[in-house]
Amino acid sequence: MEKIKTPDTKKLLKKAGKGAYGKEALISYGIVIIGYILLKLGAATGIIGFNLQGQFVPICVYVSLAISLNLVVGISGELSLGHAGFMAVGAFTGIIAARMTEGVFASGNTRLFVAVIVGAIFAAIAGFIIGIPILGLRGDYLAIVTLAFGEIVRNFMNVLYFAKDENGLRFAFNHTIPGIDNSQRIITGAIGATSVQKTASFEAGIILVLFTLFVVLNLKNSKHGRGIMAVRDNRIAGESIGIDVKKYKLMAFVVSAALAGMAGAVFGQNYSTLAPIKFNFNTSVLVLVFVVLGGIGNIWGGMIAAALLTVLPEALRQFADYRMLTYAIVLIVVMICTYNPKIRARFSMLIDKVNPFKRKGDQAVTEGGGSDE
Repeated sequence: MEKIKTPDTKKLLKKAGKGAYGKEALISYGIVIIGYILLKLGAATGIIGFNLQGQFVPICVYVSLAISLNLVVGISGELSLGHAGFMAVGAFTGIIAARMTEGVFASGNTRLFVAVIVGAIFAAIAGFIIGIPILGLRGDYLAIVTLAFGEIVRNFMNVLYFAKDENGLRFAFNHTIPGIDNSQRIITGAIGATSVQKTASFEAGIILVLFTLFVVLNLKNSKHGRGIMAVRDNRIAGESIGIDVKKYKLMAFVVSAALAGMAGAVFGQNYSTLAPIKFNFNTSVLVLVFVVLGGIGNIWGGMIAAALLTVLPEALRQFADYRMLTYAIVLIVVMICTYNPKIRARFSMLIDKVNPFKRKGDQAVTEGGGSDE
């Protein structure tokens, strides 16, 4: 009797994983590269005005934030509302690092690189310290605690004073530092960071987005990423087969925090003055809106949503006082259309027709309305 050959499950899963990673990576990297080319051409030809050109770096920052938050909300399955807190940690520690290295590195790009690295390290440390006690919580409880963390960071920055003089770095809480003039101040309480030398550029923002994509996509499709998603899908089943739930959740949380710190560092180097109010609760909710609107767990969808919603308020400036009202109406309409089953079905049919990855056999089945067995 001839022995029936059974397919190698491990090889099939590995092949399927590579195929899924290739498609997602190709679409995601393609969107970033095409977007960069279109925006540069629009700026060079004058189609994009100076106001919108000023949004290039914030677009990159918010796209990076959406990708990193998707690691927690979409891939890990936890609701976090403290992303602005990690962004603030990265922004202000990056500003301090850049200011301290002004006499060491003449190049602005080098100081920006140092600021990004320092911002990532301190944000990761904050994520680790916060993540250890709270990742045993779930759902709304975790969201409330992360929200509180973001507000604690913002209020901490409101009372923090940093200055640089001949004796080095000095700091104080709730009062100005005696003997320090304006040129020596780095952070001044609720006023925030002042006299920041702007070193961020559109190119640096694009590199940030590409790096964030690289980290998140490779983590998602690695052994650790599969462990994170297994815990997300069924925590009890994951624990029963020996998966360390806290380890994988903490890993996703810390990596997401580090990437948010990097985005915050680039954001901080894009403005001459940066106040802590920029990192309030509304910023965390805005980044969460990017993730939800683009589709939870959908990396490239969140990227598109972040870019469009960052540009939209500036594009609607012609409506003057009704600008934000129009923005809110557009947001509500898009959310309704996105989650309407009929509209989604029609949109899926349209995507299927132009999908370059669709196999001919699948296309024949779709066009024929099914297959007879």
